[in-house]
Amino acid sequence: MTDLSAVKANQLKTWATGDFAMIAWNTVFPCELICEAVELRAGQKVLDVATGSGNAALSAARRGCDATGIDYVPALIDRARERAVAERVPARFEVGDCEDIPFPDNTFDAVLSVYGSMFAPDVEKAASELVRVCKPGGKIGMGNWTPAGFWGQTFGLVAKYLPPPASVRPPPEWGTEHRLRELFGKRTSSMQIVQRSALFRYLDSKHWIRVFSTYFGPIMKVLEKLEDPARAAFLKELDEILNRFNKSGDGTLVVSADYLEVVVTK
Repeated sequence: MTDLSAVKANQLKTWATGDFAMIAWNTVFPCELICEAVELRAGQKVLDVATGSGNAALSAARRGCDATGIDYVPALIDRARERAVAERVPARFEVGDCEDIPFPDNTFDAVLSVYGSMFAPDVEKAASELVRVCKPGGKIGMGNWTPAGFWGQTFGLVAKYLPPPASVRPPPEWGTEHRLRELFGKRTSSMQIVQRSALFRYLDSKHWIRVFSTYFGPIMKVLEKLEDPARAAFLKELDEILNRFNKSGDGTLVVSADYLEVVVTK
């Protein structure tokens, strides 16, 4: 059996590599959308799970909510706290694991996770934790990359060159209705799913690769471990994926990355 604790330790090192906050600004808008999708109300208690540099928690706090964000990468929590101070937004941030959320049962009116819990090695536990800390009648809002979309294809490429243990299920499964109903259907009263697309705007595919090779842990780890000709082959395939999903039509790069916006009622 796969040692999931070892998988998580390796994953933590990957996400702590580089500076994810330099990438996370691309997902500010989806976090604003998920706050609207769960119909937040001022005064509600909101938890943002795998908050990264704090996007969804800050969005909730701007709406007058009592917002907290957790992430297992301490450097990202530090960055989220810096943003809260700079933006004068009263959101709180704590180091915490999406598979072991450090709050009691039935604590939050809304629990959010935008491109977060879907990456947990133990997917069943991560899903259970989202439901556990949500109050009965509360809402769980998620953004999950789809398998056929840009990030599903890109993470598939990463797995091709650095294969994970066979028993670890691909994170983009959370971007399918079938898997979501497996994970949440029996524990919740309703589920609403909308397919959306997040846009990533860069000068061209080479610019995207340069930025993500500098700041984005999963891409950095692949490039660190591969040697030519495998390294060159990976970069060539990555460039092809970027251009396949480019919708700019003008020589720049506007990558359209499909995801499922999911609202589950406990």
